[in-house]
This record gives sequence, C-alpha cells and structure tokens, in this order.
Amino acid sequence: MTARLIGLLAGFSALAAAELVAGAVDGVSPVVSVGDAVIDRVPSFVQDFAIDVFGAADKAALIVGILVVLGLLAAAIGRLSVTRPGLAAGAVAGLGVVGVVAARGDGTTLSFARDAAPSVVGAGVGIAVLLAGRRQPEGPLDESVRGDAPLLDRRHFLGFVAVVGAVAASAGAVGRYLQGQGGAAASRAAVVLPRPRRPLAPVPGGADLGVEGVAPFVTPNSDFYRIDTALLVPQVRTEGWTLRVHGMVDRELELTFDELLARDLVEADATLACVSNEVGGDLVGNARWLGARLDDLLREAGVQRGATQVVPRSADGFAAGFPTEVAMDGRDALVAVGMNGEPLPLEHGFPARLVVPGLYGYVSATKWLTEIELTRLGDFDSYWVRRGWAKEAPIKTQSRIDIPRSGASLRTGRVPVAGVAWAQSRGIRTVEVRVDDGPWRPARLGAGVGDDTWRQWVYDWDVHEGNHTLAVRATDGDGDTQTGEREAPIPSGATGWHTIEVSVGSD
Repeated sequence: MTARLIGLLAGFSALAAAELVAGAVDGVSPVVSVGDAVIDRVPSFVQDFAIDVFGAADKAALIVGILVVLGLLAAAIGRLSVTRPGLAAGAVAGLGVVGVVAARGDGTTLSFARDAAPSVVGAGVGIAVLLAGRRQPEGPLDESVRGDAPLLDRRHFLGFVAVVGAVAASAGAVGRYLQGQGGAAASRAAVVLPRPRRPLAPVPGGADLGVEGVAPFVTPNSDFYRIDTALLVPQVRTEGWTLRVHGMVDRELELTFDELLARDLVEADATLACVSNEVGGDLVGNARWLGARLDDLLREAGVQRGATQVVPRSADGFAAGFPTEVAMDGRDALVAVGMNGEPLPLEHGFPARLVVPGLYGYVSATKWLTEIELTRLGDFDSYWVRRGWAKEAPIKTQSRIDIPRSGASLRTGRVPVAGVAWAQSRGIRTVEVRVDDGPWRPARLGAGVGDDTWRQWVYDWDVHEGNHTLAVRATDGDGDTQTGEREAPIPSGATGWHTIEVSVGSD
C-alpha cells in the first residue's frame, strides 16, 4: 500500500508540475492535450454515446476518466518501483512521451514546444519523486519484499508525503492561476460592444406565451447548450487575435478584433440546433446575436468562380464546411461577437464565432473562429463529415412538448400542453397536437419574430381520466409538415413526432 501511495504522489506531483509549466509558458495541460487527442481519434459512435449519456457534461466525464486512468497507472507504477525502479521510471517517462505526442500546438515549432514542455517537465518531476520516495527512509517500501527487512519509519515517510504533497498542490494551484490570468476572461471583460448598425426592435411580448415550464423565447447565455470537440474551453484573447479570409478569393483579408468591431455590425435573432439532438431533446436554443455579415466579408474578399464551400476553422483545430451559396443567399449569417447583449461567453466562442441560420451547428457554427477558407465542396470534408455525418445539413422541422412532462400525473380539467417548434430559414406556420388516436388539433402560436427563430405554442386540453398519449407536429413556412417516421440523428438529424405518455386521475 505504501508503494502505491508513492506512485500516486509521483503522479500528482507530475501533473502539478505540468500545470505550473503550462501556466508559465502559456502552454496546454497534458490532460487537455491527451483528452483532445482522444476526442479526435475515437469513433463517432463513441462520441455520440458520450453526448447521449452525459450531454453537456461529456467533456468533464472524459477529464475524470483520464484522471482515474492516470491514478490507476500511477499506483501500479509505484508498486513496480519496489522491485524494478528503472522500469518504473521508464513507465513514467513513457507517459510523458504520450503527452508530448498529444501536444497539438498551432503548427509552429514554438507553439508545439510550449504545449510539449509541460509533459516533459512533469515526467521529470514524477520520476524524481518516485525514486526519492522509495528511498525515504532506508529500507523497502513493501514489507512483503523481504520478510526480515525493517519496516519503514512511518514518521519520516508521512513527513515526506506531506511536504511533497503540499509543494505539488501549491505548484498546481499557481499553474492553474497563471493559466487563468493568461486566459480570455480578462480580455472579454475589457470588450465594449458597439451599437449595431440596425438595432432590432425588442422581442415582442407575444413571443413568450407566459406558460410556466416552456423554454423562454430567448435562451439565457448560461442555459444555452454547448456541444463541441474542445475538452476545455479554449482561452483565446483579443490581443493578437486575427480572422483570416483566404483560399479561392481575389483578396486575402486579415482582420484584428478591433477592426472587426469597427465594421457595420448587425443584430439577428436566430435559433441554433445540434444535429445530435434527439426528438424532444434540449440541444437547441435561441439568442440575439451581434456581428458582421458573412456575405459582406466574402464580397470584400472576392469569391472566385468555383469556390463552392466555406470552411471555417477554430483556434482548437476544429473545421466545419458548408456551401458558399448558403452564405450568400441573404440569410443573416454572421461572424458574431455578441450574444444576448454581451460579448460572447468563453464557452460559446469568444472572441468570435459563426452563426448560420438554417444549418446544423456541426457544419457551420464554428466557435473560437480564426479563419475562413474558400474552397470546393469536393476538395475538403469537415471534422464530422469524415466521421459519417452528412455533408450538407439543413435543419429539419421539429417540435417539442415541454409541458406536461412525460410520465406526469394530471388532474381532470383544462391543462395546457405547450412547447416550442423550429424550422430555421423557413419559419413555423402551424403546430398541431393529437391526443391518443384522435384528430390533430391546432395549437395557438406565440408571436413570430422571424423565420430563423423558434416559436412557442400552447394547446388547451380538456382532460378526462385515464392514460393518454400526446403527440405534436409542426408545419413550416413552405407548407411541409414534419414526418412522423422516426430516424436517429445520424447522419443528418432526427425525425419523428415528439410523443409523451401521461396519466389523469380524478383527485
């Protein structure tokens, strides 16, 4: 047990030293580097499973999983160090190599060195603690190694553990503090958003029907869903940030953040949805965005003939892709800098992201945006397309029952059945509710704000006793009613009517 404790202490010290170095050199923690490498390499069905099980907590679950695996390996290495100290030290060095290999950087030697350095130093510290620990004090770490060997002096051993543990904890805390100081929070706090060129009118009161339990028309930033491939939120500062527009263009553009803010910014209300959203799911939200029109930027750059795909790229290496004609058809596609009246939250893409109404996020809504390349549709497949998802991804018409909840027990009388429906770029024309096998009945819609936003709806149901099945369907602005045929999200978004079961009693 003592040997395993030394292994754990060595592992903890290695991670703490790596965090300190990462903070000092503006690098990336090995845990993050390895986690990002795992995300990049696991099959898409594993990623889909993680999203289904953990939702927005999938990144935290992966970090916990990595730390648990490291803890088990550290304990095993500590036990190995009793009889094979050289091999144990080599195992620690091997873990450091894994961190170096996983280091991403941004393509430059200096950036790679910054991201690899924490793993190198961490491995060195881990080896030093491991070898020093097995010698504190003289004698074997495990009495089972030799029956007549003296037991460890517990007082000296515990003193060693306490001192090394305290130093490691302090180093880790300083490292995390330095990473926070060097992060984007202070940069974001200094941003003052300009007024838009054409401010939108306030959201009309009728857009929110006032039915308790229904998602509000405007999703608060803190409640907006987050699904992306970044293990930890990228810390992108406005200082030194640029947006590069290049590829098949006549004039390459490169804008600083101040230059982006100085453009004619516009506001747009738009609902974003994740292609992984199951029927009735909550991976969808609506916000008021502020940003520069994407089509203005592309016209300024001069899109060349044959440039049929827009490829946005993120600071963390993620790349999406969608048809150029979508960016140029007049919809409110934005390089967004603001969300619901404030600078983009860090987790939603600060300092800039793309918002393209009518497309699922995996092909368009790139966060932590750093470049936009114009290319041909056949020349590049984006991150999720290479993993089996559809190349083109228009959002499907969907509707959801928010209240009552499935499985609810209700009383007889009049009960509101209510929720939201969306069909970005087409709008919602009608929503209908069906009780059991009865006819479809029209619901009352909240005020329409635009074709790119969801709409609330409510149906007043006169309830009678028994068990009942409620279903909802929507018809979009083109007159197309959503299908009742159930399909899984992959490859191009889920289909089917959201259906719930409720029971009604008399008391």
